[in-house]
Amino acid sequence: MNPLAAVFYRESKIRATNTTFLFWDLFYPMCYLLVFGVGVNAALGSPALGAHVNYDSFFLAGVLGMASFGIASNSSWSFFLDRDNGIFYEMLTYPMRRSQYLLGKVLFNLCIGIVQAAITIAVGCALLKIHVQWSLLPLLSVVVIGGTAGWFFFYSIFALKICRNDLFNSVTSVFYFVFLFASSMFYPLDPLPRWFRVTALANPITWEVDLFRYTSIGLGVPKQLVWESIAFALFALASFAYAVRCLREQG
Repeated sequence: MNPLAAVFYRESKIRATNTTFLFWDLFYPMCYLLVFGVGVNAALGSPALGAHVNYDSFFLAGVLGMASFGIASNSSWSFFLDRDNGIFYEMLTYPMRRSQYLLGKVLFNLCIGIVQAAITIAVGCALLKIHVQWSLLPLLSVVVIGGTAGWFFFYSIFALKICRNDLFNSVTSVFYFVFLFASSMFYPLDPLPRWFRVTALANPITWEVDLFRYTSIGLGVPKQLVWESIAFALFALASFAYAVRCLREQG
């Protein structure tokens, strides 16, 4: 069997038996959109967004970005599971490249990301009347794949470098707070202080969410989006390269 297909099959079997993680990855973002999005939209309306964009529509991209971030975190945690049952070091002896091991692990999670995005968008359109740019959905799928893979490679670096599960969970919790709130995920950046805007614009989550916002509802500045696309692609490639290096150091 092809090494990528073998790792993909194993990862899918493991994830399919963990219904809690599957439910969290597939349906939790939708619940977040319904509860948080509806609440803020009812309380604040559409501050600084323009009359044609309500908060539900604005926050859809944030939820999609949050989901890819969370799926990557959950999937990278599987390295600890592999270490605990001993299969991790056994797999390093198999006739496959370390890059194939990483790519095989992320492939199934890319499928989860696509299904999750489809569910969230469908619910947003049906219940919240979000007007999606259907012609841009193929590009949105590319952003889902690139975003989920990029964050998985980034988290894999820490999963491979850190031996203690509790320390890894602490690190990911800090990342979750810093990356998500210092970004354009929850609010537009224009009205915010300059120091916050500069920080957010240097945040890969902002790049990803801005791409989601354009490919979902058509909101964004094309020139800025081009640079953010390039920046996120470089971030993902650098994370992949360093994650492969960390994997090679394991044995």
